[in-house]
Amino acid sequence: MLFGRARHGAVERLLWSCDSRLVTRIEQTLAHHARIIELADSGWCVLADASELTEAFIGPIAQASAYGLTDVDPSLPPAERYVLALGNAIAVSGLSGRIGMAETPEIAKRKVLDYFFALKENHHVEFQPIVDLRTMQAREWECLFRPHMPMLPHTISAIVDAALVARRPVDFDSFVVEATLARIAEVVEPGPLCRRARYNINLLPASLLAPHFEASAFADRVHRVGLSPRQIVVECTEQQAIADIPRLKKQVRALRRLGFGFAIDDAGAGYASFNVIAALEPSIIKIDREIVSRIGNKDGDAKKALVEAFVSFSRRIGAKVVAEGIENRRDLFALKEREVDFGQGFLLGRSSITPIQPRHIRAVRQLPMVISTAGGWEGAVTTGAASSQ
Repeated sequence: MLFGRARHGAVERLLWSCDSRLVTRIEQTLAHHARIIELADSGWCVLADASELTEAFIGPIAQASAYGLTDVDPSLPPAERYVLALGNAIAVSGLSGRIGMAETPEIAKRKVLDYFFALKENHHVEFQPIVDLRTMQAREWECLFRPHMPMLPHTISAIVDAALVARRPVDFDSFVVEATLARIAEVVEPGPLCRRARYNINLLPASLLAPHFEASAFADRVHRVGLSPRQIVVECTEQQAIADIPRLKKQVRALRRLGFGFAIDDAGAGYASFNVIAALEPSIIKIDREIVSRIGNKDGDAKKALVEAFVSFSRRIGAKVVAEGIENRRDLFALKEREVDFGQGFLLGRSSITPIQPRHIRAVRQLPMVISTAGGWEGAVTTGAASSQ
């Protein structure tokens, strides 16, 4: 019997099948009492009243067609109930392997991405403080998009990978940026201090080269939610090689002229090499957490030298340095000793649903800090913007 999780008093039922003939027969019989939803290359859903879409009704007309039938749980939020019912129906049909991850990687990734988009109301944004290592205060936060996918748990990195494999990075970034800007607008409060606060938004290089994220169009999107470009730092993630550096350099300059900050993420790993950083002239360089981790240990001399090189390099191009992944005081001290401007990591503050100040960290040792360019992070952004005029 192809029926999953019957519920007492169910009012709505969902049928899934990849046989269009069965779906057509149901539609003809139930007339206007059923909703038919085509799922691209993944079959069809039929939604109807539980009193009509029954096993007794489906069985005789299904003939040899495979299908799954299940109740829709009304106690779940609307964003989840139909996705969960669909998953149950596919599972009880016996065809989950055939239409799921057993397919080509590209098709499987497309389905993960479609599922991600369908659950728009489930996801949320968190804020992790980016801490000035002189004052141990934060006026900048990285916006971390947290997906919530009950039937198919995935990290945001896995979703990014799915977007790249499915060749939809711009769709993905547009989705995330829209939600992130809306959330920033919700948490920003009036007042000069809050207006000076900055928020990092991650974008893939492919998106930065797309017309959708052209500098003036992106600025318009920011203005529409009541924010200023000077409150936003565009953080270029390194999950893919940058195919057209000259064109991206032109886009970065246009963004900075409008007041946006620009950060290169994961410097020292992957594609974020010194050559790429020098070409793009970012206002912020974020050192990869693998370099930061255990830098304070006795065997951390090579990492210390690499951080010193990044600091020296950043001073020459007028950028600030952020060390990511700081998890203990020994590493924090080693970074402060090397005049790293900003830090981020669990030791300083975990992400939260609203921007909060970092934890108070008792100093291991007191050393003088020398920051060669005035103005903190804001100075780096505005200096870069002026130099790009």
